[in-house]
Amino acid sequence: MKDEESTARSLQSADTERRNAADVEDGRAGSGAALNPVLHEAGSDRAPAATARAATGIRVLKRNMKRNGSRGCVTRKTRFGSRERDWLKGDAQRGCVCLYGASEPQPPASGPQTSTSAQPDLKLVLCSTNTTAEELCAQRDVQGLYLQLHGDLIRRLDPSERPLQMVYDYLTAMGYEDPLRVQQEAANSDLSCMIRFYSEKPVNADQQERTLLKGVFSVRKGKTQLHKWAERQVILCGTSLIVASVKDSLTGKMHILPLVGGKVEEVKRRQHCLMFSSAGPQAQTYYVNFDTLADYQRWHRQASKVVSQTISLVDLSCYSLEEVPEYLFYCQDVTHLNLRHNFMSLDGPGGLINFNRFAQLRSLNLSHNGLGVFPESLCEIQTLTELYLSCNGLSAVPSRLENLQSLQTLCLDGNRLDSLPEELGSLAQLCSLGLSFNDFPHVPSVVERLCALDKLAMAGNRVDTLDLCSLLRMTHIKSIDLRLNGLRSVKSEILEPVKHLTQLDLRDNQLTSLDLSSACSLETLQCQRNQLGALTLSGFTLRTLHASDNRLTTVNIYPVPSQLTHMDLSRNLLEYLPDWVCDSRKIEVLDISHNLLSELPARFLSSLSLRKLLAGNNRLERLADLLDHIPLETLDLQHNTLQELPESFFYKALNLKYLNVSANALETIPPSSQSEESLSTLQELYLTGNKLNENCAALLVGHQNLRVLHMAYNQLQSFPASKLGKLEVLEELNLSGNKLKTIPSTVSSCKRLHTLIAHSNHISVFPEVLSLPEIKLVDVSCNEQTEILLPDSLPSTLQELDLTGNSSLMLEHKTLNLFSHISTLKLDQKPAVTAGDAQGTSTLWDHGYAEMCGQRNKLCVSVLAVDRFGDSLEAAYGIFDGDRNEEVSRLLQCTMGDVLAEEIQHSSVDSVYMCNTFLTSHRKLGMAGQKLGASALLCYIHHESSEPGRYFSLTVANVGTCQAVLCRDGQPLALSNVFSLEQSAEEMERVKLAKAIITEDNKVSGVTCCSRLLGCSYLFPWVLPKPWVHTEPLCSQDEFLILGNKAFFQKVSYQEAVSTVLAVRDPRAAAKKLCTLAQSYGCRDNVGAVVVALHIGEDSCTCEPPLSNTEARGPPAPTPLPISMSPGDPATPSSSSGIASEFNSEMSASEVGSEAGSTASDEHPSSGPTARPERRCSLHPTATLCNTGPLVSLGPGAHPALFQRQPSSATFSSNQSDNGLDSDDEAPLEGVISNGSKLEVEVDIHCCAFQLRSGPPESPKDLDGRHDSRGSDYPNSKMQRQNSVVVSATNGCLLAVCGREISDLKKSPSTSSLFGKKLSNGSVVAPEDSHNIIEVALEAPKKKSGYFAAPAQQDPEDQLIIPPSLEQDVREQLRGQSPVVPGPPPAPSTLPSARDPNWDHPQPTVPGLHPTTVLQQDVYDTAL
Repeated sequence: MKDEESTARSLQSADTERRNAADVEDGRAGSGAALNPVLHEAGSDRAPAATARAATGIRVLKRNMKRNGSRGCVTRKTRFGSRERDWLKGDAQRGCVCLYGASEPQPPASGPQTSTSAQPDLKLVLCSTNTTAEELCAQRDVQGLYLQLHGDLIRRLDPSERPLQMVYDYLTAMGYEDPLRVQQEAANSDLSCMIRFYSEKPVNADQQERTLLKGVFSVRKGKTQLHKWAERQVILCGTSLIVASVKDSLTGKMHILPLVGGKVEEVKRRQHCLMFSSAGPQAQTYYVNFDTLADYQRWHRQASKVVSQTISLVDLSCYSLEEVPEYLFYCQDVTHLNLRHNFMSLDGPGGLINFNRFAQLRSLNLSHNGLGVFPESLCEIQTLTELYLSCNGLSAVPSRLENLQSLQTLCLDGNRLDSLPEELGSLAQLCSLGLSFNDFPHVPSVVERLCALDKLAMAGNRVDTLDLCSLLRMTHIKSIDLRLNGLRSVKSEILEPVKHLTQLDLRDNQLTSLDLSSACSLETLQCQRNQLGALTLSGFTLRTLHASDNRLTTVNIYPVPSQLTHMDLSRNLLEYLPDWVCDSRKIEVLDISHNLLSELPARFLSSLSLRKLLAGNNRLERLADLLDHIPLETLDLQHNTLQELPESFFYKALNLKYLNVSANALETIPPSSQSEESLSTLQELYLTGNKLNENCAALLVGHQNLRVLHMAYNQLQSFPASKLGKLEVLEELNLSGNKLKTIPSTVSSCKRLHTLIAHSNHISVFPEVLSLPEIKLVDVSCNEQTEILLPDSLPSTLQELDLTGNSSLMLEHKTLNLFSHISTLKLDQKPAVTAGDAQGTSTLWDHGYAEMCGQRNKLCVSVLAVDRFGDSLEAAYGIFDGDRNEEVSRLLQCTMGDVLAEEIQHSSVDSVYMCNTFLTSHRKLGMAGQKLGASALLCYIHHESSEPGRYFSLTVANVGTCQAVLCRDGQPLALSNVFSLEQSAEEMERVKLAKAIITEDNKVSGVTCCSRLLGCSYLFPWVLPKPWVHTEPLCSQDEFLILGNKAFFQKVSYQEAVSTVLAVRDPRAAAKKLCTLAQSYGCRDNVGAVVVALHIGEDSCTCEPPLSNTEARGPPAPTPLPISMSPGDPATPSSSSGIASEFNSEMSASEVGSEAGSTASDEHPSSGPTARPERRCSLHPTATLCNTGPLVSLGPGAHPALFQRQPSSATFSSNQSDNGLDSDDEAPLEGVISNGSKLEVEVDIHCCAFQLRSGPPESPKDLDGRHDSRGSDYPNSKMQRQNSVVVSATNGCLLAVCGREISDLKKSPSTSSLFGKKLSNGSVVAPEDSHNIIEVALEAPKKKSGYFAAPAQQDPEDQLIIPPSLEQDVREQLRGQSPVVPGPPPAPSTLPSARDPNWDHPQPTVPGLHPTTVLQQDVYDTAL
């Protein structure tokens, strides 16, 4: 190891001069200056200009990092020298550690910079996994190293800890498996958002203020003028104000003023003066005069918090403390001390060993301090009544704990205890004992002696058998929590009843039968998610029973539970309702959904106590008549086979407020009353998925209080206008999936209406709802709209308008301007008829999607959809659910497709590149992913060249609760794995082994029910980003793919989802229907669904199998005419036309982020001289993604430039975009596809689908120059190459652009006229047909790095404006000019396949080496 260090030091000293010079050059060319990767002292005389430039660039990037939450928006790659790279390649256990300074540098001052004016706060240290923190400290001459995880707490490293090994272990635990990839990721500066090392402990001013305020100020004691002002040391710590001598603040005389319950007031007679007074009749007063206003405000703010407390509580939690301030011991009135989430040590002046100095301390919280051993010094604090030591890795409890005779609460959850000392039984006052999530194999025997103990919490241990005989000896125990223990049996062979037990929690175990008839005093039983087939209970005192998610066929309770009020028997196998249920006189809530019930007893329905009945998803055929005036308020009967409801149903159930009878066979509904006057109180009515006609709508008039009405997917041909107008308090109306031709104009009488959903009808006239004062959402998609007549102004409340699927709708510029304020506007993109369409070119797949907010105020579900991904023979689809946050899901929508495009270049193994895609996306979330997270599912359809018999495979990867289902032969095939603690026993066991605290609602630390997510890195290692990956070969029997989030699949089963899509066929309409059904079934959360129609046939494919590298290539053959896309087309075929896709204006609800464009690669391999195209069928067209015609002549000796797709420069910003692409003076044009989003995404079209052609038809000679775009230049790569010259005609001016610059030109504001305009609100519009000038941006950066490249800012001087008079000359010059390929062209003999798979950047050719040798380039991303 010493040899390695000496080698590293020699490498550092040898290459410093060369790298400093390189840094100066890089600083001039790049977007930010690079940091020298080798250690050097800031302030040295060596290359001061380079050092100053580097420091300045770093600061700029750090400001961007703070603002945007991620460094991804501006990245810079720094390359090590060749000797460093060689040293790193020598062993995968070598790498570099990023050491940050204690604080971030201040912004540079104006004027010239020197090497001493700005010191970078990041230094890279080359080391190995054996290098200890002590050795790094000796090398850097620092006192110690500090570790920060996920931007949270900071702890000091032990001298023996090895920083680089800690990083490697962290990455391995995340999911990385390849040692070389781990080495590469460890050097990525983006990783600092998850794990970061400091050479000094960072200073947190806010933390210091809350922990200790100290200063020398003028002080006067008492309210009279007898005392004089004097300079004194003043300390505000804990609950007291301490006034001491300036020289001897700790040993001299002290005046201690307790502040709890006292007063702190401003003294108006003196500037910056405060009066501090204690409470009680013997109150003392001190006046303190502060020097500055800042000091005055700081002390006033902190003292006001102390005096407002009702108890003497000191909260120092989450401060990364190793010891408490010594002044805190002088606060003798402290009774409650909270030190959770720190790193408290035993020794030291403020260590735990001195805590016995607190004379009145009663409550001490030391949870999450990583103590490792029980601090026995705590056993000397005789006054303690509460002690919390959760999650400290304790393996034993000392017997000296018996000294704490006043102890009442002892919490030891989340440790590694398997036994308790017998001496603990002497704690006579202990009434609460927490032993959850330890390793106890049985209930400790000492519990029998704890006479005051009434609650035993032992969840998450290893108790496999519960013997009721042992409970007889614990007569004091009333409540037992044994969930998540793996219980297999409960022994009940006793004759004596257990009279003291009232509450028992047995959830999430492995019980097959349960007999608790001897527990005669049991009031509450929870036994969900077991495998119970039979349940026997005593009904004497039973009040609540939760037994869902079992296999129950019967439930025996004797005697009849006369006190039972709440019972949940859902998701079982009950075929009938037990008789004793009808005899229960106090039952109020009953959930029997998802069973096999065929009838409900009339006696039970007429119960005088029942208020809520959930009986959906059964086999009910009829509903019995009800008694008059029953108290029933909520009734759910969805998913049964009901054909009618009793005629007197509504006027007997007068208290009914919620009724859901969706997914039945109702042909009519009963009247609301027997007379014209109705007493109905019904507020929510769901009738979706029945056989109702327009006559039923007239029967709704009597429900005057109706707020929500869902009648989607019935047989309505009209809705009576006079009846609709009478529903005056209606707020939400869903009439989708009927045969309506119009919405009655009387809808304008519903003044409270805020949601109108009427998609999938035949409506031609836009409904008159835009004048309603509270309207928020209008969805009239998939109709026959032709025009929209709008009022002069739209209501400010309108947030979403969906007009997609109206093929004849034409919108004028005035209308688009009127829609500009709508945050989510969804319109179709207008396709253009092309030659490919004329020949009837079909597509292999197309998609539709739908997202609905439900009753939430924001949409946290985002969709990724790219029908032509990579070489147009691939596709990528994804869905992301942020649960309660929208930031992470939108970030993933904008970037994950590009990360996938990058990863498939590095590996051809499905599980590897999919796993790395998720892990890289997790890292790229940056600071946003520290506390927030999202479920993610990604589907990748790719051409399987390794198996000639199978051409396409579907690879699915997911974390969280999003799911994918494939329809094969009409049957659902699940492709994903749900990572929920309730649904995955393996994940539950893994999380338990990691000693996470799982709360009673089955959430990790009370945060999330998912064990794997992207983001939420602060829950590591309990919550991981490593995905489930599955590859399924596609065949002709595969009809479509369904993607949905958790809320969707909770309400819609796999089989129903497949049957629904089979009946609709159109992907967009099917996705709409799926989400509508979920909402009608009771989903109130965000719901999202994607439907991908597959058109893959076995006998229609005439492609030749791909050629391998070793096969001889014959002469070139004619290539089929490539598909030509319309200008501005996002390269995503729609479900109807097959060419243009719907494009949502709300970025969070569209494919805008998914269709971020491509960035040219740094590599320029030459194509083989004998390359020929593959023979392709109409289903598998030739991959011509950039070129639309023949390859133009490049001139003699010119090399054709090959374009390799790289990830886009999609930039995420939330009201903070600085991309310089917005222009307020651009008029909105036809074809608006997005509008008004809060999320600005710079859009580059995937696969360069923009194509304009001009000139004569291609000749055979031109065809000879075409190369195989599917050639196997990379045998281990799935990303294909493509010709990179685009010939576009605009007003007769020919413009030849190198494919490498296409994405840059698209991004450039000055060339938006060529590639589409971008409105000021983030909209993208199609280019106009007439442009008088061509503006070409020359500021496109030469190098691209990372997944997010900052777009160049618009500079008026960097524009080439061609007057009309010179267009002809320019055209002639461009025709004869070869496109410029950045970088030197590779030698013809250079093999592109000889490439280091572990380092993702090319190595330039070095003179002196054999031409066939390709140097491997190792790149570390050290961008800040």
